[in-house]
Amino acid sequence: MEKENMIQEINALRKEKNAIILAHNYQLPEIQEIADLTGDSLELSMKAAQTDADMILFCGVSFMAETAKIVCPDKKVILPVPTAGCAMADMIDADELREEKAKYPGVPVVTYVNSTAAVKAESDICCTSANAVKVVESLDADTVLMTPDKNLAKWVERHVDKKIMFWPGYCPVHDKLTKQAVEEARAQHPNAILMAHPECPPEVIDMADVVRSTSGMLKYARESGHEEFIVATEVGLLYPLEKQNPGKRFYPASPEMVCEDMKKTHLEDVLRALREEGPLTTIPEDVRKRALKAVERMLAIPRD
Repeated sequence: MEKENMIQEINALRKEKNAIILAHNYQLPEIQEIADLTGDSLELSMKAAQTDADMILFCGVSFMAETAKIVCPDKKVILPVPTAGCAMADMIDADELREEKAKYPGVPVVTYVNSTAAVKAESDICCTSANAVKVVESLDADTVLMTPDKNLAKWVERHVDKKIMFWPGYCPVHDKLTKQAVEEARAQHPNAILMAHPECPPEVIDMADVVRSTSGMLKYARESGHEEFIVATEVGLLYPLEKQNPGKRFYPASPEMVCEDMKKTHLEDVLRALREEGPLTTIPEDVRKRALKAVERMLAIPRD
């Protein structure tokens, strides 16, 4: 089927089935273009919860669809490609977290939203890359255990007067970015501002002009007077950056920063998922409720 015909049928089915299509900032341009909402995972889930849609089609990876189901239990949540996973989220499971918690009684667990529902359910509070520092600061504890991303934990540790213990997980896309690759990008674009994601290794963070989440990078680029930017995150973010800032230029810190799972979803998958109303994302209700508590505790922290 031709692209235009697929889009027409997607639009017709979306209307017929009262569905909303969410696309993460790392998705392929063709997916971002058809989405009702684009953004980062938690932001998208919270916006979807406020709509009257009966069905959420989440173009992202498995933990994102789970997060949408956690906050939208009464809606059908569909992940168009069920094999689209997250390597970092898979680096810890609920049993492993329970074992780690048992070693440190009373130490609160802060879990990155880039995690499974089962791991969230074993956590005291969730965080995003944008609010992790504020979440940790809000806790009445001198020591905190952060999971699953060691690099985010190390970033937070720089900004709080607490001891941060961390699970040794990481995002393979961000963690493989080297100081040498960034130096090469800077040599090619000497006037560019380096924006780095907190999932990057500490040696890359040390080189950054600003450290931001994906939504934070989009906001910074819009508001900045600078014309050129080196972007140290998954290359998919360059599409919305360029779209929102037509007079500015954006360069990947490394062309190798590609998440294969984020690129698995195509128009054909979206169309099939709408036709079949599946595959559905399901979470046991006791797990969902406990995971929701961790998310709600985070949301209760006042924003700036």
